[in-house]
Amino acid sequence: MNQSGDGRKVTAGRFAPSPTGHLHTGSLVTAVGSRLLAKSRGGRWLLRLDDLDAPRQITGVADDIMATLESFSLFWDGEISRQSLNTGEYEKFFEILLEKGTLYPCRCSRRDIALSASAPHPQDDSVPYPGTCRHGVSPGETIRSWRIKVLDEDICFSDLRLGVVCRNLVTSGNDFVVRRGDGGFAYQLAVVVDDFITGVNQVARGDDLLHSTARQIHIQRILGIPEPEYCHFPLVTGQDGKKLSKRDNLVSSELGNWRGRESELLLQVLSFLGQNPPQSLAGAGCAEIVEWGEANFDSARIPQAGGELLML
Repeated sequence: MNQSGDGRKVTAGRFAPSPTGHLHTGSLVTAVGSRLLAKSRGGRWLLRLDDLDAPRQITGVADDIMATLESFSLFWDGEISRQSLNTGEYEKFFEILLEKGTLYPCRCSRRDIALSASAPHPQDDSVPYPGTCRHGVSPGETIRSWRIKVLDEDICFSDLRLGVVCRNLVTSGNDFVVRRGDGGFAYQLAVVVDDFITGVNQVARGDDLLHSTARQIHIQRILGIPEPEYCHFPLVTGQDGKKLSKRDNLVSSELGNWRGRESELLLQVLSFLGQNPPQSLAGAGCAEIVEWGEANFDSARIPQAGGELLML
């Protein structure tokens, strides 16, 4: 737990991009929003590179992400953390879950699960797991993953933008994967451990990860670790109303496609987040705009709906 000298809880937020592609306007919204939310409370803003998916990483993108953030005066506190350096911690917490009897091996492939399901779940388009291996697998069968048992009850949390959100994990995909059969760790467990070991107590991210929050809270509660404060931002979409891909609306120091116009985009991000920056900031530098945002950011102003930000 982060605490000040007088014992008060200190906010620690984070931005955790994956170096599998350059930042786009949607990820810039998350970076700006997460930083301003943490700093508006006198807190720290950390940077983590979610680099567990090594085959999909692109050489040079991690450095470009850092340079791009700096070009918008989005400077992080402390050292950068990397998921690839935390596998020992994941192993430790995996063993705790195993000891608690909440994990089980699963032989099912994605094709097996898809064939057994009638339709994808509408919340996040994931295919529900039918519980095939919940009561054991036969000796000698290939283990494709380790799953965590979920409960048939609502997991509720308070979101700074959305209010109280409840999800039933049984009807939202059922038992989910925390480790692959090859030994690699899955996103849900890794993120929970990453945030815990770095002292993150405020998680601000896009609506596309809202379906993951109840799953992560489920893991937190089993492990007995503190639940962060959550805020989910509206999504930046393309003209078709769909979430941006990693190739859309790129914002990259390497590509130079916003060089000299960073302040312009930063003001648009603030407007997208409902913060209504004053006209006096037109023509100001990024540092001044970020400073204004830190002093004036109000999560109550974040709109419920997303939409287009700027089409490049």
